Amino acid sequence: MADRRTYADRREELIRAVAKRRRKIKVLALEYKGGKCQVCGYMKYQGALDLHHLRDKKFGLGDKGYTRAWTTIQAELDKCVLVCANCHREIEGGITQLPRVISERRTR
Repeated sequence: MADRRTYADRREELIRAVAKRRRKIKVLALEYKGGKCQVCGYMKYQGALDLHHLRDKKFGLGDKGYTRAWTTIQAELDKCVLVCANCHREIEGGITQLPRVISERRTR
């Protein structure tokens, strides 16, 4: 009988494949949401952009969310607004308000 491949044999390859998919999905997600901060317009570095949930958070996109099907991710993205890290912290801290157009999406 032929030897069977195991996870241990392919561990590094699988880890790289998952990381590559997560990066690809994150890029698609940022493009789907417009690619820039909806508050200040920041768009220099994708790693500085966050997704802020407006309502009904089913799962965090950053924590294993990027391993889900694209249609599931899109449904969750529709409940989010794209903001830079600075604006996100200010929103969470109550210092900055979302623009009225974005705030109105909360009730939908």
